[in-house]
Amino acid sequence: MTTKTNTAILMAFLTSAVFAQESPTPTPSAIPEESPASSILPEESVTPSPVPGQGPSASPARNVRISFVPPPLDGTISLGIYDRAGKLVRVLHQEAKLNEFKIGADALVTQWEGKNDDDEDLPAGKYHARGYLVGPLKVEELSRPAAAGPPPENDATARVKVKLMPNPLANDKRAIIDLAVGFSSDGSYLKTIDDLPLFTISESPSLTRALITKNGDKSVDIWQDDGTGLHQFRVSNVDKMMAFDCGEFELK
Repeated sequence: MTTKTNTAILMAFLTSAVFAQESPTPTPSAIPEESPASSILPEESVTPSPVPGQGPSASPARNVRISFVPPPLDGTISLGIYDRAGKLVRVLHQEAKLNEFKIGADALVTQWEGKNDDDEDLPAGKYHARGYLVGPLKVEELSRPAAAGPPPENDATARVKVKLMPNPLANDKRAIIDLAVGFSSDGSYLKTIDDLPLFTISESPSLTRALITKNGDKSVDIWQDDGTGLHQFRVSNVDKMMAFDCGEFELK
């Protein structure tokens, strides 16, 4: 999907959302088409009749339909599912493009099957969906192992505070979030302090540690060690992100 198409889709959502905001407290609706506001609805499911010769049928699907109006910014979407304690239980989308979602009449649509990241069924109860639209962040490698400067304090829980762009659809002020750096066998990435991945920094394998420090209001420095020495990266435009909230819902 081209940037021009993305922008057209976002503008359409923005127009719908602004119209909806004329009412200061929109009433949730069970029919997505009646309101462009974010909504999360459990899908109806029918328990199939047992097949002769087989045991009892499996439990009905627990699919939850999530629809939301994305913030008006070109970029990728990371979306997480949180339990009532605010713990991230499922990374539903990581750096997803708009065309990875189903495009509804006035919102993007996705589904959650009620499982965590280990593919285990989660207990029934109330959950919350929220995420970030990440704009045009820029990564540059500042130095290789032989020339890398001294790393910050060796603290795996290091974090930095970043002030994001306000989301006009949410009528919010500029959100301030804690950013951290994570790594896996696939490389390093920026993440929220509650572990929602937002943006890939490098695809370096075999990392043993990664640290983050702030470099002004709009950039952060990353030090990462792959066993051969330290590599230093700078990620700029980290303020080019918008937060969005899909609301609370109940998993049956």
